[in-house]
Amino acid sequence: MFRIEAEVDQERRDLLRSRLRDTNTAGSPALAALRRTPAAREVPLHLWAVDDLGGLGGGLVGHTWAQWLHVAYLWVDARHRGAGLGSHLLRRAERIARDRRDCTAARLETWDFQAPGFYRKHGYKVVCAIPDYPPGITEYTLIKPLR
Repeated sequence: MFRIEAEVDQERRDLLRSRLRDTNTAGSPALAALRRTPAAREVPLHLWAVDDLGGLGGGLVGHTWAQWLHVAYLWVDARHRGAGLGSHLLRRAERIARDRRDCTAARLETWDFQAPGFYRKHGYKVVCAIPDYPPGITEYTLIKPLR
């Protein structure tokens, strides 16, 4: 018999993640092979657009894993939008991922009111659309080959 507890517990979260990783590795020859390579390590990739006074004009936060670039956040201050800064950050991250980290593809998520058109313009293709996530908004997952 088990008692179900609803609480945030970082130690249990880490244990669960470790056990799930072990189960997945045992169940997938592809993951088992990946775990023996440098690509198995998640490596942060952060880019910052900083002005002469140290102010943040924009940035990109992501990571590389399993020969993929995952862009988690891309933001440009409203004063600098439309000047190419977002494109520059995205292209630079893709170049680093491809040339220095041997990534073959990139992925990201965006909402319908954010930037799906921007990413399509940069060669990304929608592979998933989740309507009403959150209610009234569609979330898109997009991917792009880097080679």
